[in-house]
Amino acid sequence: MNISKENVEGLKSVLKITIGKEDYESKLADVLKDYRKQANMPGFRPGKVPMGLVKKMYGKAALVDEVNKLVSESISNFISDEKIDLLGEPLPSDKQEVIDFDTDEKFNFFFDIAEAPEIEVKLSKKDKIVYNKIAITDEMHNQQIKSVTSRFGNQKPVETITEKSLVKGDLVQLDKDKNELEDGIKAEDTVMSVSVIKDEKIKKIFLAAKIGDAITFNPKTAFPDDTELSYLLKIEKEDTTSIDGEFKLTIKDATEFIDPELNQELFDQIYGKDIVTSEEEFKNKIKTDLKNQLALDSDYLFFLDAKKKLIKKVNAELPEEFLRRWIIATNKDNQELTPEKIDQDMPLFMEDLKWQLVKNDLIKKNEIKLEEADLLENAKKSTRIQFAQYGLTNVPDEHITNYANDMLKNEEQSKQVVEGALHDKLIAFIKEAVKMDVKEVTHDEFSKLFENK
Repeated sequence: MNISKENVEGLKSVLKITIGKEDYESKLADVLKDYRKQANMPGFRPGKVPMGLVKKMYGKAALVDEVNKLVSESISNFISDEKIDLLGEPLPSDKQEVIDFDTDEKFNFFFDIAEAPEIEVKLSKKDKIVYNKIAITDEMHNQQIKSVTSRFGNQKPVETITEKSLVKGDLVQLDKDKNELEDGIKAEDTVMSVSVIKDEKIKKIFLAAKIGDAITFNPKTAFPDDTELSYLLKIEKEDTTSIDGEFKLTIKDATEFIDPELNQELFDQIYGKDIVTSEEEFKNKIKTDLKNQLALDSDYLFFLDAKKKLIKKVNAELPEEFLRRWIIATNKDNQELTPEKIDQDMPLFMEDLKWQLVKNDLIKKNEIKLEEADLLENAKKSTRIQFAQYGLTNVPDEHITNYANDMLKNEEQSKQVVEGALHDKLIAFIKEAVKMDVKEVTHDEFSKLFENK
């Protein structure tokens, strides 16, 4: 067996693998012996089928299988021994000759490969990358306080209807003379929010009403959105198109959401027993948490800017035609991946590939490695984010750690943790290596910058 590599152009080469009879003969003989032992044919005792008949029935298929195994093994070993860093995977070459497994004893196989270019990404303080830090305004701080505390508030009955009220009552459809329409729509115990009423005149009617009053209004004018109207009248959305005219609402009650008091009981509910012991500490804690939350957004935008800047350091011309062939070959069953779709996504794919080359070079040259502690910390960070999405901010660290360890035992989740931890370490390295130009921006300014990415 022989394998050689011939450079064709740039990063593209052709592998030639020659498989001779001496490479597969003994293995093929062993395989056919096993076939003979298992063969069960009329007229012959089990295991006594003549070898000639076995070869005739199974010889070609067994030969093809053994040769293919040798080709796969030889390519894998060659790439490993020669320390070749591939782009994509080997593909059958146009140089491939027709192979006749019925008559040939020696076989030549040709595969196209593309090698990753040698690059060197040097970072210094001459490389300036903007870090957009989101300024926390009093309004943002107060909104965050409200967002955190609102989960512990309650709906309470009120006597006076205001814009914050939820009004509950019975709705009945009226005719032109403002009498109850026979066979008209009736919606008992329907609930509506005064604040979302679109018509100001109708809103004033609600604000002037009291519990027990009966008021008339056109619900389609008050709630022009078909989804809201169907919910209000308890009918199908498609039936709202025919709704017109006034309805009578008999108001049964009204409620409003009451924010909880900022006291020790609330602080303990949110953060755990005696973690926060004063209103000042609570507000500072909210601000710190908000700052950390916004820092994740700033870090991500910094990553996008760093990625764009570092990709420009890759001067090598990548073999786009080969990579296109590889994408098609590895996605044959994906009917959505049309030639037009590949053309559309190819620039993004090439950019991501260049970033992968940059990452690999930085990690290798700067010996960026992961420790067990890095993986556990990243898993704990992911766990905290998941719990926070459900409003769970006071989960004991013991539970966080146990949940994180379970993540690391799951193969799929563990891969994500490794990728996340490596990403965090790489970004931390880049921050140290370059000059970070920190700029404070408003949330709106940050959002516009992000949209442009």
